[in-house]
Amino acid sequence: MKHLQLLAFFAFAGFLAATPARAVEETPSSIPGGTFVNADQAKAQADKGALFVDARVAAEYAEKHIKGAINVPFKEQFPKVSKTGPEDKFDLAKLPADKGKALIFYCNGSPCWKGYKAADQAIKAGYKKVHWFRDGLPAWEAKGLPTE
Repeated sequence: MKHLQLLAFFAFAGFLAATPARAVEETPSSIPGGTFVNADQAKAQADKGALFVDARVAAEYAEKHIKGAINVPFKEQFPKVSKTGPEDKFDLAKLPADKGKALIFYCNGSPCWKGYKAADQAIKAGYKKVHWFRDGLPAWEAKGLPTE
């Protein structure tokens, strides 16, 4: 009996070792062509007229978001990793027409990549003042800043 238990254990361990783990990638602390901001810097930018862009799904936005933010969801083919794919969707037409308008992109903090990917798309589309708030809504709430 012990032999069968050991055999079963090693078979299961071999299965686990052969099964690829779903990787979760931490988001970086910079964004090429844009500016990385923390909660205090994001608030300072907003106080100067920057617009928050919430890249989370509509249901999350409806539940709670940074006060004054617009919702432009980034639908990602590969969640929680930097990889992008042909099934990614982000409606740039929902962003302001003025590409000089300061924008602050966020989601649910690291390892959420939606805010980063949305900011990257805006940069590639020619937006000039793109800020990426990596720590997003959790950091905003931790500071007691306004949500709705």
